[in-house]
Amino acid sequence: MKLTRFRKVYILLLLVFHLFIFAGLYFEGLQPLSQNKNLPPKIIEIQRGEGLIDIAQKLYQNGIIKNRVVFIIEALRSGKYKEFKAGEYAFYPYQTIREILDILAKGKIFQHKITVFEGATLWQIAEILEKEGLCSKKEFLKWAENKEFLRELGIPSDTAEGFLYPDTYFFAKNTPCPQIISTMVRNFWEKWKSIEPLAQKSNLTLREIVILASIVEKEAFYDSEKPIIAAVYLNRLKKGMPLQADPTINYALKSFRRLTYKDYRSVKSPYNTYLHNDLPPTPIGNPSLSSLKAVLTPAKVPYLYFVADGTGKHIFSKTYKEHLKAINEVRKAPPTEELEARNEKALDKNSQWDKLSILR
Repeated sequence: MKLTRFRKVYILLLLVFHLFIFAGLYFEGLQPLSQNKNLPPKIIEIQRGEGLIDIAQKLYQNGIIKNRVVFIIEALRSGKYKEFKAGEYAFYPYQTIREILDILAKGKIFQHKITVFEGATLWQIAEILEKEGLCSKKEFLKWAENKEFLRELGIPSDTAEGFLYPDTYFFAKNTPCPQIISTMVRNFWEKWKSIEPLAQKSNLTLREIVILASIVEKEAFYDSEKPIIAAVYLNRLKKGMPLQADPTINYALKSFRRLTYKDYRSVKSPYNTYLHNDLPPTPIGNPSLSSLKAVLTPAKVPYLYFVADGTGKHIFSKTYKEHLKAINEVRKAPPTEELEARNEKALDKNSQWDKLSILR
């Protein structure tokens, strides 16, 4: 009898001991893997229909949770596993299991940060999106030139070029291309509201304003010069002169490199504003608000020519004779250290500025 009682006490103590161990391990499993708040996130994709055990294994293998069993028990106990949503997630090793479960249940999908730089072209945006795994280049370009879709967005053109406002955007992986384009176009129309009263007073159509603004965007390095550059092109149009804008040829070539003398005559394209005495058929990039505004509020100057002076700015001239003189002066002066530094900074930001194009 005494032996039986001893055994019962022994078994009870053993159970309590193991219970404490389990409770300790369980509590430890609930804690984050790391306390270091400086660790970068890990992007983990949860597939549609993926099981709880597979998700736990994936999180464990990627160093997000300490204990798979604890994660599974907590997911079952809370019932949150029923609410898990497929998609990409950004998890940090310092997050607790309960925080991770909350993220999965609420579908807090990771958003890719996309920056469309000022003057970016349609194909450059397509490449950025494809690189991020958001939308294939082919699919993006197909929708960007879908006439029916563009009409729905209020775009008076056969292409979305010029109406994809340059800005920073956030999109989840596999966001449909039409949704991406619509978001950028809505941003354009939102910015357009602030200058619409100016546009209504202008003799230019919306299409003409955007085309000219896209050229100004490519030519100007400083915002302060945009109204002057816009005035040059408007003055040339009034006099029936060809625009002779180098970036329009670059657009035809799909390369913003420095042009050669041969390019001015050999590029047989309606975008070659040296050969064609008119605006190019479409915008040659996606202009910023400052470029759009510059076309609507051009400087009151008589200039018809300009040349880059080697500092990122330009020398403006009224006559061709003055222009030739300015070109000769620029060719004598080497590029400044300030310009080289600005070019390096611009290239580091993927702004697609070509060093030599500023010096032409």
